[in-house]
Amino acid sequence: MANHKSSKKRIRQTKTRTLHNRYYAKTMRNAVRKLRAVTDKEEAVKMYPMVQKMLDKLAKTNIIHKNKASNLKSKLALHINKL
Repeated sequence: MANHKSSKKRIRQTKTRTLHNRYYAKTMRNAVRKLRAVTDKEEAVKMYPMVQKMLDKLAKTNIIHKNKASNLKSKLALHINKL
């Protein structure tokens, strides 16, 4: 267990950040899942910019890797074009 005051604080901060990051990562996964489930092209086209923005923000803050964000955006764009 941590003995130093600073390491105890670091543990508290890490726990808070982990919860925050987990929430946004889960929200992103749900949004991607929802977009993939849509069968109407117009609705998918409306949803895509919101999901794209979310992916870019998460990649910028290193919650997900930038290449993962790019891969997801690319796959979603292909999905929308196939509709």
